[in-house]
Order: sequence, then structure tokens, then C-alpha cells
Amino acid sequence: MKVGQGHYRSIWVEDGAVRIIDQTRLPHEFVVVTLGTLEEAATAIRDMWVRGAPLIGATAAYGVAIAMREDASDAGLARAHEVLVKTRPTAVNLRWALEEMARFLMPLAPSARADAAMSRAAGIADEDVAINAAIGTHGLGIIREIAERKGGVVNILTHCNAGWLATVDWGTATAPIYKAHLAGIAVHVWVDETRPRNQGAHLTAWEMASHGISHKLIVDNAGGHLMQHGEVDMVIVGTDRTTAQGDVCNKIGTYLKALAARDNGVPFYVALPSPTIDWRVRDGVREIPIEERSGDEVSFVQGKLADGTVGRLRISPEATPAANPAFDVTPARLVTGLITERGVAPATADGLAAMFPDREGQ
Repeated sequence: MKVGQGHYRSIWVEDGAVRIIDQTRLPHEFVVVTLGTLEEAATAIRDMWVRGAPLIGATAAYGVAIAMREDASDAGLARAHEVLVKTRPTAVNLRWALEEMARFLMPLAPSARADAAMSRAAGIADEDVAINAAIGTHGLGIIREIAERKGGVVNILTHCNAGWLATVDWGTATAPIYKAHLAGIAVHVWVDETRPRNQGAHLTAWEMASHGISHKLIVDNAGGHLMQHGEVDMVIVGTDRTTAQGDVCNKIGTYLKALAARDNGVPFYVALPSPTIDWRVRDGVREIPIEERSGDEVSFVQGKLADGTVGRLRISPEATPAANPAFDVTPARLVTGLITERGVAPATADGLAAMFPDREGQ
């Protein structure tokens, strides 16, 4: 996608080296980082230089490939899995990518694993791009229908960043928005700030501005008010893990948006790449592990200071502790539909099974 006059993926290989964009530096600085070791790949995932379930999975795959350059033995492959699987507990793509890399590499001789691992990681990245482009096409149909019925601008509310920065390219929730914009459909995006890490304010807003898409930044608690006054035509969010029953685990605050949408008759869609479906989980609220991150993310904010430097400021009393659950679960009953690469599925066990009969029970 666009960055200035250029086009980037969020992770790529250049001169044999794996490159990423350090998303913790956005929107004020655009910094490219090289991942040269397994530990650097793990740090990039754990410390959220990369984030978003699909990109976490792709980065984990490249992390295994980097590890195979260091030690391609069975022990080296096991260690790569052990180091990377601990970095983020909620996004299922991480585990999926690691299991896929192990499945692909284990039958190979160690001497063949380094090149094969890099090739398979690149394949996972390319597959993610194709999946998200297809999600965009299916979501475009929904936006087009609203535009034709309404006869004006389609107002879309997002939460967190489910853009190209959260995937390898296109994004999940933003893919339909990008495709609508390219098709000449007038869209306006309400961008939730997404406390505490402000991925909406830092990343989604930066993406929208880079692509010339009409948008406004709002505080997290403004969404319900906008829905009450008819200023939201649809909600599109992403997901880090979705159960076989259609429950959706996404950035903290998503559940509240779904409740407000249901109360106001606003369609609530989830852009769902199939690798985020965890067929082994039925009840999202009870079974999905919710990552508890450092309270410092709540107590401090990062931004550009008056002198132009980027700094970090405490916003709470020093004696006040903070809790920081990073995700919540939206029950399937609140989801209008799941926009997948194969089409729009009902958020039910039968709906997902019908859309992915080849994968149910995996």
C-alpha cells in the first residue's frame, strides 16, 4: 500500500534480509528495521513493532526461516517454535504459522531447511495478501449496496487497526474500504483512537491520510453517540481469533461497539481471514486466553511534543496501578456477518462450516 510516493508491504525480503516497519514509531517516524536473528523476530512480535494477527503469523514464519539459517536441526526448529509461540498468546495466526512451518520443514533434511523455510514464509505472506484482497472484494459488495440504497456517503466506524499494517497488505477491515475508495464510492471513516496503545490514532488514521480517504479521529466512547444520531452506516472490525461458533476476539473495546451497534440497528461486520478461525475453540469468552499487557501502556501515552520531538508522558498518578486486558470477546449473536475470503458467512457454527467445509474440525 502507499507510503508517500512509494508502495510497501508490512514485511518483505530485500537483499536476502527480512525487513519490517517499526509500527511503534508511527505516525511521526517511518523506520524500517532488519530482523537478523530469531530473538529479534521474537522481540518484534512481543514488543509490537509488528502487530495484527495476520502480520504476527507472517513474522513468525519468517522468524522460523531466520532461525533455520542459524540452526536447521530438529532441536533448532523446536527452539524457534518455543521462543516464538510465547510472544503473544491471543492471536491464533501465530500458532497456525508455526505449526505450518514445522509441518513443512520436518520431513526435509536439515541442509535443505533454510532455503525451503524462507520460500514457505514468503508463500504465507503472499497467501495473506490474496486472502485480504478477496475479503476486500466481498466487503465491497456490502458497501456498494449501502451506497446505492442511501444515495450518499457511506459512514464506516472502525476499531483498532485492521489495516494493511496489521496484515502483509490490504488489511482485513480496511480492505473493503480501500476497494470502495478505488471504485469511486464515497466513504467516510470514523477512526476510534483505540486506547491504550492508540492503534487507531497512530496507524489507521495514518493509513487513511496516506490514501486520501475521508476520515475523522474520535475518542473510543464516541461511537455509540454517533450511532444514536444516524452517523454510522456500518461497523467493520478485524479479529485476532474467531471460534468455530462465530465468537470474535478483537482489540479491547470491540464488544462495546457491537452492543451499541445492536441497540441502534447498525450492521456490525467482522473481516475474517480464515487462518484466524480456531476450530478447536467453541466458547470464546471461556476458552480464549486474553493477553494482559503492562499497565504502563495505560499510564503513559506517546506523542509528538511541542518542540517536535517524540516523547512519552504519564497521564495518571504515580501511585495508581493500571489493569490492561488487551482483547475482549464479542459473542456471535452480536455479529451481522463474517466477511471472509470466500464470501460473507453468518456468524454461526453452521455458517462457518458451510463456508469452510474443508477445514472444519482442523
